[in-house]
Amino acid sequence: MISFKDPLFLILLVIPPVIWYFIKRRRLPGTIVYSDTSLVKSGGSTWKVQGLEALPIVMTIALILAIIGLARPQIGLKGSLIRREGVDIVMVLDVSTSMLAEDFKIKGTQTNRLEVVKSVTRDFIERRPNDRIGIVVFSGRPYILSPITWDHHWCISRLDEVKAGMIEDGTAIGSALAAGVNRLRESTAKSKVIVLLTDGVNNAGQIAPEAAAEAARAMGAIVYTVGAGSKGFAPYPAFDQFGRKVYQSMKVDLDEALLKKIAATARGRYFRATDTQSLTNIFQQIDRLAKTMMEAPRYREHLDLYPYFLLAALILLLAETIFANTVLRRLP
Repeated sequence: MISFKDPLFLILLVIPPVIWYFIKRRRLPGTIVYSDTSLVKSGGSTWKVQGLEALPIVMTIALILAIIGLARPQIGLKGSLIRREGVDIVMVLDVSTSMLAEDFKIKGTQTNRLEVVKSVTRDFIERRPNDRIGIVVFSGRPYILSPITWDHHWCISRLDEVKAGMIEDGTAIGSALAAGVNRLRESTAKSKVIVLLTDGVNNAGQIAPEAAAEAARAMGAIVYTVGAGSKGFAPYPAFDQFGRKVYQSMKVDLDEALLKKIAATARGRYFRATDTQSLTNIFQQIDRLAKTMMEAPRYREHLDLYPYFLLAALILLLAETIFANTVLRRLP
């Protein structure tokens, strides 16, 4: 079925009949009008005369085609009610300086926790094209890196800009979780998910993590918590007096009990990531868990027909111009 994207242009279709009316009424100088033309037509008209009579018709058809083209005709190719998975997700990521500990690896190269988290989060976002995703980063306070959006490309570009120490240091888990909950406050999605990742202990912020978890539960959001970092001690980079990179042994100080409590309160699960592979596996598990079916609005693919109408109008106008100035040219 053909529809028009800009149907108001069809009002211009009143113009061709008006033009045609005045063309028909026009009389060339010296024209003789007969009440009966049977006698003068008995010999038949030449092809040139017929061509001259056809030129106004060609111009009128070209104008009609151009007007229809401006109205953007479309033909529907597919119409159906699509069911797809869709969730509103907020990633709450720790960017405190402890995330610089290099106890993870990427392709065999020792890498700090934050770079691995960014890489795994990027893959997670790319695997969920049907979801709206937002990002909150935190250390001593939360920072809204990206509101909940369908624009995953922009979301990932913002994630690439994240650096440890970009916010005053500390670990404000409660305030960060509350900021994530607040991002979902106006969400109308059937499923709301928060993924909270940290490698430390709540030691900053004005909101208790337990209170933020209760708020998430009251809103209907599910919170998955991830504790990042190897157990025991981790290598932390530093520089000696000659500017050379050296490593210090840093104790891993992770409050697993708190993260488990947050997850239990908000109907989620707690995961522990001690290396890159385990973190990747965790995000894949969350990817499978954080799914719900939703009905999308009726979707219809269209094929735009306006280029064909405009091309036909252009061809007719060119043909009329060429013939009017060559073989059908009127002599003065």
